[in-house]
Amino acid sequence: MNTVIGVDLGGTKTAAALVGADGAVRGLHEVATPAKAGPGAVLEAVAGLVRRVAADAGAAPAGDGAGLVGLGVASAGVVEAHSGRIISATDAMSDWAGTDVAGGLRARLADVLAPEAPVGVLNDVDAHAVGEAWIGAGAGADVVLMVAAGTGIGAGLVARGLPWRGAHHSAGELGHLPSADAVGLRCTCGRDGHLEAIAAGPAIHRRYLALGGDPASADNRDVARRAAGGEETAVRALSETGRALGRGIAGIVTMLDPDVVVVGGGAAGAGDLWWGPMEAELRRELIPPLAGIELHPARLGPAAAIAGAARWLRLGRPWAGAGR
Repeated sequence: MNTVIGVDLGGTKTAAALVGADGAVRGLHEVATPAKAGPGAVLEAVAGLVRRVAADAGAAPAGDGAGLVGLGVASAGVVEAHSGRIISATDAMSDWAGTDVAGGLRARLADVLAPEAPVGVLNDVDAHAVGEAWIGAGAGADVVLMVAAGTGIGAGLVARGLPWRGAHHSAGELGHLPSADAVGLRCTCGRDGHLEAIAAGPAIHRRYLALGGDPASADNRDVARRAAGGEETAVRALSETGRALGRGIAGIVTMLDPDVVVVGGGAAGAGDLWWGPMEAELRRELIPPLAGIELHPARLGPAAAIAGAARWLRLGRPWAGAGR
């Protein structure tokens, strides 16, 4: 493939860029995602972004063998990957469940996409994992577990370069792992006691306030700033939520025994006061053969999902293991 564009479609912003066969990301553009305006508005925003990237790249209009030859999309939600349809999603994006992302974009970009050009859609954390396993912190490893700790908690497993989907397209929903640290806390899925309720970015802020922190604090980034400045309550909030995530990751590592664990996302940007307790708890919970597992911060940042979606498309949209 020559002109392949990768898209990272999230609840807050959408980014797109040209992705080379070597993983180079060029011509990055971003727009705010109209998440509350409905699926049609979201798909229109994505299509407009793709057109801008294609124009910057000098891609010719479709026809006579010209046009984009591939579009890989990383999307929030549970994705039925063979069809490119969203089968489950939180309310962060209104009415997103049921959206035919692949079909909707193909129809809107008919004059840009080359005939028979593939349009592939996979979960955003799976795409992030593929990107980090390809050219990021997990490059060269056979099995990479990617954990994304941001507004939510997600994970993706990549085996020999290919994402693992699961029988119901839901592998990697780490945030909904039952957690003893989250007993009595409501998860975004509506249930109590899931890891996301104690370890995601917003949960850091909630924990800080619950510990008696300054009510004027705005968000988890402010908590991290306060912790860096030595505020004891903020340090405790980061430590407790980091340890909770470490315990959750330890359970997955014990089950899967990956070569490398890569941790990224906004919460991971809280610094050593969060990372240290997270890593210490992870290693404390592991049995001796696993205790020395490689653990790295994500390297690619926002480009990871864009590169991963394009890489997966170039490989022919395959999955590790069996699946429907």
